[in-house]
Amino acid sequence: MRIGVISTSQIPSTTANSIQVMKVCQAYRQLGHKVSLIIPGKEKNNWNDLSEIYGLSDSYDISYIPSLKIFRRYDFSILAGFMILLKKIELVHTWMPQIALISGFIETPYFLELHEMPTGKIGPRLFKKILFSKQKKRFLPITSALKDMFQKEFNYKFDQNEVRIAPDGVDLERYQDLPHSTQLKKDLGIQDTFTAVYTGHLYAGRGMDLLVELARRLPEFQFLWVGGRDEEVNHWKNFLKEKNINNITLTGFVKNVKIPHYQSMADVLLMPYENQISGSSGGNTADYCSPMKMFEYMATGKPIITSDLPVFHEVLNNENAIFCDYFDKEQWVTTIKQIQESPNQSKKLGDQAKMDVKKYTWIERAKNTLDGFIR
Repeated sequence: MRIGVISTSQIPSTTANSIQVMKVCQAYRQLGHKVSLIIPGKEKNNWNDLSEIYGLSDSYDISYIPSLKIFRRYDFSILAGFMILLKKIELVHTWMPQIALISGFIETPYFLELHEMPTGKIGPRLFKKILFSKQKKRFLPITSALKDMFQKEFNYKFDQNEVRIAPDGVDLERYQDLPHSTQLKKDLGIQDTFTAVYTGHLYAGRGMDLLVELARRLPEFQFLWVGGRDEEVNHWKNFLKEKNINNITLTGFVKNVKIPHYQSMADVLLMPYENQISGSSGGNTADYCSPMKMFEYMATGKPIITSDLPVFHEVLNNENAIFCDYFDKEQWVTTIKQIQESPNQSKKLGDQAKMDVKKYTWIERAKNTLDGFIR
């Protein structure tokens, strides 16, 4: 089947949405489908560079459509509609309600990803029109919590076959056959001592203040922050220097292909999310988020300590992670010490997480997405 994946994500970029778009394409390709990614842009990117940035193994077609910001991507949407016809796309996968409407108009079945509630004056109206349309479609909310929010907001009950919960995923093969953490630390130039690792952006709501406080209270442990935009990394480096905190290392941006190495060298992995979480596009996602790092952490087989947000319980539980109250700093300190002092219990947690994450691979996500939709 020829699948058209259509997104306005900037490729390449470091946003989670950009990574998800590329992983969705790869998963369809690995299942044997023909994939055409359609995105805004003028110049083609070198595939070798993209594969390294995003950690990709399978190539696929990428088409670029010039788009002017003044038209707010409506020019892109219209031209993408023509490309659906020209490329004889049999199924559209998109994050854009405009593309969903166009796909329905030209009678092409589509999947619409749901990552947040529609906002503004136009967003809710567009979605309501899509929701009650008769075209062949399927909605892909990233969590059950988000699905429930849509149903409540629009007074609508999803039909069983028109919705699939589609959390983010992980490429398990990238976490297999990696060297021991001691060797990984050596290869990455990291001191071979107990290391607590955080990977991802340094946006507001990601718990950076808590991580600073943990490092201050646990000077005997090493903390590693992997990722972040240059301006955020520079801000925190200056802050740590002013506060004379020396046991936090910031790597800055790391290509996705190397992320499994940094995560797998950890002795403990941290998810200190706050009750207000800013995404790459702003807004609060704490009630319905599905962090990519959660599945990557699980794949390492290392113990995970996470803030106790209700939505995380859709994937994590007391057998594969440890939950802490974000505001209880002493609980976090005690838990990190317990991880360091109880290697057998830590291994048990990590092993369970590694087993549980098998159903959250990008390929399993693609299978679940397609299941029963087109026969």
